[in-house]
Amino acid sequence: MLPTLSEGDLLLVRHGARVRPGDLVVARFADGTLTVKRAVEPRRTASGAPGWWLLSDNPDEGVDSRHRGPVAEERVLGVVRLRVWPSPRVGRRLRSR
Repeated sequence: MLPTLSEGDLLLVRHGARVRPGDLVVARFADGTLTVKRAVEPRRTASGAPGWWLLSDNPDEGVDSRHRGPVAEERVLGVVRLRVWPSPRVGRRLRSR
């Protein structure tokens, strides 16, 4: 499966928005890496804190929760609402190509 986004895409992100399964989100992994992934379902982290299971739209490439576990809720920074450039596509409608 091809990724939904390409390098250089310009995104409109709503910081602090409520995350729902299926949303594309901007998150920070524990090592500080900033990433855009698909929120699949809420899960608890190893410490028991609320978190999200985040997956890549292209499972053959990239790092996601399969490699690093659930991402703590406070590390999910915002929800992608729109790909502004090169051609607009709306948030929850941003599906894999």
